Amino acid sequence: MFESLTDRLAQVFQRLRGKGLLTQADVDQGLREIREVLLGADVHPEVARELLERVRARAVGEKLVESLSPAQQLLAIVRQEMTSVMGKEAKKLKLSGRPALVVLVGPAGGGKTTTAGKIAYYLGKRGRTPFVISADPERPAAGEQLQTLAQKLGIPCFPADRDPLAQVPQILAQAKKSLLDVAILDTPGTPPGMPPPSFLPDLFRLVPPSDTLLVLDALVGQEAIRMGQAFLPLGLTGLVLTKLDGDARGGAALSLPSRLRLPILFVGVGERPEDLEPFDPGRMADRILGLGDLSGLAEKLQEAGVSARAEKILREEAFTLEDFLGQLEAVRHAGPLGQLLARLPGRARPEEEEVEQEFEKMKAIIQSMTVEERRNPHIIGASRKRRIARGSGTTVQDVNRLLAEYEQAKKLLKGLKRGKIPGGKFPFSR
Repeated sequence: MFESLTDRLAQVFQRLRGKGLLTQADVDQGLREIREVLLGADVHPEVARELLERVRARAVGEKLVESLSPAQQLLAIVRQEMTSVMGKEAKKLKLSGRPALVVLVGPAGGGKTTTAGKIAYYLGKRGRTPFVISADPERPAAGEQLQTLAQKLGIPCFPADRDPLAQVPQILAQAKKSLLDVAILDTPGTPPGMPPPSFLPDLFRLVPPSDTLLVLDALVGQEAIRMGQAFLPLGLTGLVLTKLDGDARGGAALSLPSRLRLPILFVGVGERPEDLEPFDPGRMADRILGLGDLSGLAEKLQEAGVSARAEKILREEAFTLEDFLGQLEAVRHAGPLGQLLARLPGRARPEEEEVEQEFEKMKAIIQSMTVEERRNPHIIGASRKRRIARGSGTTVQDVNRLLAEYEQAKKLLKGLKRGKIPGGKFPFSR
């Protein structure tokens, strides 16, 4: 996500760090370069101007040029102001009423139907009992698409495509009796610049929504602002940005919250049901600036059971190569490996195919070992390494690298037991 934007901003700050103490001219030049990067990422010109005016005012007020680490201080100011532009802090769905009604609106092609399933999946994982409603009388296949998606996810789906004004209130009344507590309503998409479906204001008077979310494709950049303005009369409460995994620009994420005065609640980062993330402005600023997202990474690993497995290993005070392979498998289940590694500080998203090949190589090496070697790696000498390399179709250097990364993981777990994280490489990082 934002690879081009992140890389170019990293170059600006790297150049500033190389200067040591900064003059006012250095700061001015750095801010001009940041402005060019933001505009190149399709950030709205007014958003870029306001952001950098606040950064400049703070840089002068905090006597940046007299700081012992001016480049780091400037980076911190940019990070804080970028966080502020994107909404300061994470916001959540209100989910008021029973069932709470979450309505998805937006232009055609933004990904509303897929997002409906993802939000239902997200809420279901957090103890709610969601269901989806198709209320798109204009697109014949819309109801079938949502029904197919809901079946895969094991979520109830109700059609209201024939007459939403009559059917939706009936469905909500029945859902209340069935103890379903959150309804996700999928509505028709509209061509860019066209007003929202005419039946929605009447429907909202009959059944007021708890949350009305505007779903927009991040790839359209600042054009999303013009698209979104047509939906403001509906009383929007938040935004969902889709296809953020394919967006190298970032303009929509940086521009929309301040221009539409609405918080981004979720971002879509892939095609899987679980590829929907709550939007946190601070974490997103960190990722844009190449500072990583370790909190988000920890959450993903925890969901995949990596933390629980690590706790078991710590209790038993043993960490074998079998455990190491198990940890790698668990990390793999947490999501695409390239996507996870991109959350590490200073890392762009690596090629998924390359990471998968590295994983398969490590797996083959461990599986070519005897049970005794997996449980007692210290017995693996030169002759054993040659045999393992031949059996796994790799090289002795590959075997050595795996054993080194195993030792790093072992140190990491020991550090966790002492309540700290030692330095070292993350598996697959180079």
